[in-house]
Amino acid sequence: MNLTARQREVLDYIEDRQGTDGVMPSTREIQQHFGFASQTAALNHLRALEREGAIVRHPGKARAVVVAAHLRRNRIIDVPIIGCIAAGLQQPAEQQDLGTVSVDAVSAGLKKHSRMFALKVRGDSMTGAQINDGDLVILEQRPPKDGDIVAALVDGETTLKRYVTTRGRPFLKAENPKYPDIHPVEELTVQGVMVALVRRCRR
Repeated sequence: MNLTARQREVLDYIEDRQGTDGVMPSTREIQQHFGFASQTAALNHLRALEREGAIVRHPGKARAVVVAAHLRRNRIIDVPIIGCIAAGLQQPAEQQDLGTVSVDAVSAGLKKHSRMFALKVRGDSMTGAQINDGDLVILEQRPPKDGDIVAALVDGETTLKRYVTTRGRPFLKAENPKYPDIHPVEELTVQGVMVALVRRCRR
């Protein structure tokens, strides 16, 4: 997107007004704000912004500019959904291709080169953390911190639980009193740390 300095100023003004007032400024308001000699000058800037894809104008509306495309739009990432995970008693690892889910990298707190995957939740052991059966959890492959919610491999089986350490020894804790803590007999390997949740609206 190749904008002049003035076009960027006009776009910033449109975005500021949209954020403050909830509506786009009219061409007259743009004219007055920038001291243009006529509304035509303001309209020419809007047309230039539209050609560059920075805004979308809908003829016939009370405000000429209805939608502004944000130049600073955050990076969208397609995360692979690689299977399901038990949120209950742990189950044997299961991998399958269930497509992808798109997430806003900034909102999810993901860094540019993060390694991510998503899993579909089965079970109710994490309802206390607002993670329900059928939700998608998005996980980042990185070392866990105490209190993180993780997908973990425990003695050959996988589960979604909260990672807790006591006296330097890690174990997994459910967020539902029906389920006991899981203490590994031999192995506890964290496969991913939860960074985001996607929930499908149910009727």
